[in-house]
This record gives sequence, structure tokens and C-alpha cells, in this order.
Amino acid sequence: MAKEHELVQLARRTIQEYVQHHRIIQPDTPLSEEMSKRAGTFVSLHANGELRGCIGTIEPVRPNIAEEIISNAISAATRDPRFPPVTPEELDDLEISVDVLTEPEPISSLDDLDPKVYGVIVESGRRRGLLLPDLEGVDTAQDQVSIALRKAWIGPHESYRMYRFRVIRYH
Repeated sequence: MAKEHELVQLARRTIQEYVQHHRIIQPDTPLSEEMSKRAGTFVSLHANGELRGCIGTIEPVRPNIAEEIISNAISAATRDPRFPPVTPEELDDLEISVDVLTEPEPISSLDDLDPKVYGVIVESGRRRGLLLPDLEGVDTAQDQVSIALRKAWIGPHESYRMYRFRVIRYH
């Protein structure tokens, strides 16, 4: 197995410590240049090729990427409402990826999206939905926006704003 990127290693250590001992780890100090930046992050968990948890922040809410990853890794493993919490027996089988998001930029049409390159955020009032880019089975901008609208509980005929963003995905 190839060596995991330091962001993925941090997510893995976080999940293992929290699931096995209910402890929240602290990031190593000093932080690497990459971990000391601020950005929204998503931590995605897969087991046997199937999604097992995915939680993230659209924009940074913590002082640095390391703390965003620690918080989102715990949430992906234990608080994703679609799945039961990860058990200690599952830890060895988890595939973990970390996405670091660029700043969202407003767009005016589906023509500004490429689901392989950009993620999308839809927003109507206080409701927001996000879909990461380059997801299996999401091949068109229309598919991408439709899924994001459903996630946000925004009806297809309601007015909404769209934003696009890129991710740097680490495995």
C-alpha cells in the first residue's frame, strides 16, 4: 500500500483514537505549511468500495486545516446520519480520503460547471447543499445540481444561487 498523505494520516489517527478510546487527538506541532492554512475540508470514508461516512465544512470554521480534519474525521466516523458509527472492528478496512476545498465562486449557469473538475454548492435562504466533484455516477452538471438541491431540501422550481469550487483530494 502506498504511503498515505499527511492529511489522510491525520484523519486516520484521529478516527482510530476516537473510535477505540473516545479521545480527541491534538495536531502535531509545529504544523506543516499545508496543515497551517485555513480551508474547508471533507473527510470521506469508504469500506469495501461503498461510502461509509462523509462530513465536511464548506468554509473554514477552525484555526487551521489540521483542526478542520480532526473535527470532520470524527464526524464522518461517528455522526454521519446516513450510517451507524464506525466500530473498532471496521478500522483496518477503512479507505480514507481528505478533500481540501478552494474558495467557492458564484456561477450563473450549468455551463460554468464540469462535475469532474468542480464541486457545486446550491443555496436558497439558509438551506445549502454541496456535492463534491468527480463522484462515480455523477456525469453531468444537471445531475450534480439536482443531487445538491435534494440534499439542501430545495425544490427544483425554487430560486437558488450556485457556486463552484475545486478540491485537492488526498488518499
